[in-house]
Amino acid sequence: MIQPVTIKNKPSVFSSHEFAAVVVNSLSGEKSLVSLSNFKMGDVLTVFFAGNTFYVPNYLTIQIDTNTHISLSPEFLQYTNHSCNPNVFFDTNSMQLIALKEISAKDQLCFFYPSTELDMAQPFECRCGSNNCLHTIRGALHVPIDLLLKYKLTDFVQREIGKKSIS
Repeated sequence: MIQPVTIKNKPSVFSSHEFAAVVVNSLSGEKSLVSLSNFKMGDVLTVFFAGNTFYVPNYLTIQIDTNTHISLSPEFLQYTNHSCNPNVFFDTNSMQLIALKEISAKDQLCFFYPSTELDMAQPFECRCGSNNCLHTIRGALHVPIDLLLKYKLTDFVQREIGKKSIS
């Protein structure tokens, strides 16, 4: 379960926005996006759009088609970190950030990276601490389909996974 940001050394606010703030962990220096309000499941936290479009992924992009990756705008959304137990979802059809569950003020906002990415530019070892942690995050193509389908996925990822299960 995603825990509210509770660090003994109080995190400092890097930037504040209408619904969330980017905070810096004073111990690790890592930045994360933290909710400033309470949200119910299904609430739209904000709208977003493509800042730039790329043909190849990088660690800050979200995949919207086979060779199309976008940077997020507003730019502070790039601090929405990964969790295997996400509380938000980037809907790339409606271009909305949507609450997947109840979110309280001060909760870290996290999404499941394979929900938007087929094959990530920079795989990493996950340290989210959830009971269902996948440990290695490489993209949707590297997650067993039965497990992947437990998550909300973008339409693009659903289509690609459907092709994978047929072949």
